[in-house]
Amino acid sequence: MNGMSQNPAITPTPHKEVNTLLRFMLDKVQAILGEQLVGFYLYGSLSLGDFDPSAASDVDFLIVTEDVLPQAMLEQLRAMHAEIAASGLPYATHLEGSYIPRAAMRRYDPANAHHPTIGIDWPFQVAFHDSNWVLQYHTVREYGVVVWGSEPRPLIDPVTSADLRAAVCLHLKNFWQKTVVEDIDWLRPRDYQGYAVLTLCRALYTLHNGELCSKPKAAAWVQKTYPHWQPIIERSLLWRSQHEIDDLTESMAFLHEALALAQGMCE
Repeated sequence: MNGMSQNPAITPTPHKEVNTLLRFMLDKVQAILGEQLVGFYLYGSLSLGDFDPSAASDVDFLIVTEDVLPQAMLEQLRAMHAEIAASGLPYATHLEGSYIPRAAMRRYDPANAHHPTIGIDWPFQVAFHDSNWVLQYHTVREYGVVVWGSEPRPLIDPVTSADLRAAVCLHLKNFWQKTVVEDIDWLRPRDYQGYAVLTLCRALYTLHNGELCSKPKAAAWVQKTYPHWQPIIERSLLWRSQHEIDDLTESMAFLHEALALAQGMCE
């Protein structure tokens, strides 16, 4: 393929098709950013060990830059992501990540949290990164996979258990509680219901244990700790690769109960 990296040694993940996509992206990012590029890292399922090729998991990435990027570079990155999405490469439409300056990487600060980002559900844009990014910073620091650059730990201050719990509580309040009450239409597909249930499982795990883990590990812990939720969790694990619209009754009952439990842990 034209533009493909000539360095097949860049194999940051066990997944051949993901590595092909990352090499393709790295070539283009290096050409656009030049000396602005500090590091290119993976977080999310590819770093926590629950990437599921059959479910077309997201390829979560973080690119650290020296400074805030000028508008001209942002336009080049916008065009690059459009080219990648149209490339036909596996996972090309499942990239989700951000471009964050070195100074803002030191510690999450809501006053310095507007950065370029792209996701499955939003176009390339400069947008606010909410408190959930405390968890992402921690994941990158402790488990991040290096695509290019040095190890990420020196770039990010340690995130404590108290930091993780506070970030989860704030995200549950600002996003999940409002979503469950005000806007449930996006939850109707089975895979989104599965995502919501497993995300709440991981939130409960973090609130109880003060650490992060993969969604399957969190799901297993919740099933053991709260056995009455075992059926909905087993269903959610199966639904991660299913996109059909389905009834929300059981999922909503779980979300309401789990959010109430989590709220009690946050008080």
